Amino acid sequence: MFQEIDPTTANTLYRRSAEALDDAGPTDAQPFSDAMADVARSLAASLAEGERQAGTTMAGQGDMRGFVEALSQAELALETAVTVRDRVVEAYQEILRMPV
Repeated sequence: MFQEIDPTTANTLYRRSAEALDDAGPTDAQPFSDAMADVARSLAASLAEGERQAGTTMAGQGDMRGFVEALSQAELALETAVTVRDRVVEAYQEILRMPV
């Protein structure tokens, strides 16, 4: 199923991929603030979908499977946001501890 790659072939493939990345030139990286705004919008949309599904299910118009899926996605999004927040705070505290 998997093909073994000898060190020479691996080195050649690595060199080719590095050259391809160098030829691509600089990438247009998204600013950190824009990335965080996208994460926040995604989280808000996920939570809103969970609330919408909960409302329709409680009204007897939605199905339980859709509600559970939306609730799971909202929970995952919230856990991801909390993890990202914790990492950002941790990084900020590390920066504060650096000697000047």
